[in-house]
Amino acid sequence: MSATIVFVHGAWLNSRSWENFITYFEGQGYTCLAPEWPYRDKPVEELRTNTPPELAEVGVKELVDHYEAIIRELPEPPILIGHSFGGLIVQQLLDRGWGKVGVALDPAAPEGVVAVDWNVLKANSGVLFKWMGWNKVLHLSFPEFQFAFVNTFPEEEQRKYYDRYVVPETGRVFFQEAFAQLDPHHAVQVNFKNNERPPLLLIAGELDHIVPAHVVKSTYQHYKHSTAQTDFMEFAGRAHLLIAQKGWEEIADYVANWLLDKQQLQINQELSQHSN
Repeated sequence: MSATIVFVHGAWLNSRSWENFITYFEGQGYTCLAPEWPYRDKPVEELRTNTPPELAEVGVKELVDHYEAIIRELPEPPILIGHSFGGLIVQQLLDRGWGKVGVALDPAAPEGVVAVDWNVLKANSGVLFKWMGWNKVLHLSFPEFQFAFVNTFPEEEQRKYYDRYVVPETGRVFFQEAFAQLDPHHAVQVNFKNNERPPLLLIAGELDHIVPAHVVKSTYQHYKHSTAQTDFMEFAGRAHLLIAQKGWEEIADYVANWLLDKQQLQINQELSQHSN
């Protein structure tokens, strides 16, 4: 398999959060790229103590533009795999015509999808109640990370991944998400009726506190009016950081098989076109 995968990490995390999936898919023969978000290409410790102030100016559009610029330099359209906010970015990149297929794991809700329940409010309260958080670089405490990302993990693993993956974040993306209906720029909008969009797989974790499974399923249902292929899968017992949770291999296997099915379908369609 010679295809390229571009992994898009989510908010509060660095690209190292993809380490399990990168090792797995490289073993499957894929070329794997995991670019950092803007102003984040430094070690965790340095980012925590010396965060670039420019990070506060980064919103969702800037993130999508950032990844589009990277993809433009590739020789062919890549497979796109995103987690959390990265899953939303993947959907927007597919809308723009970038990527041959997309996978969104626990994706942040696009505009129009209701994403409110008690766990979501609690997981985001530290951000949304921050005075002028829209224009600030924010920090995630360990207790906040425990509840929001790794609520089903053993405590030693919670601390391990907090120290290994968690970095400061731009507050702007959270406000664009929470107040999407009031945003005149529609930063988190997705074209649910885009019939030309490549195939998309949406994956949910049953016990996710940030993006509950019902939110991901609602996103899936919003695509029902499009003829573009959209698939949904929920994994039992999974928290938000399912790409690092014990049993992540089951999810990687599922994604790999789904990708093979889509590639075979594409080959069959091309053969059919040539025969006609």
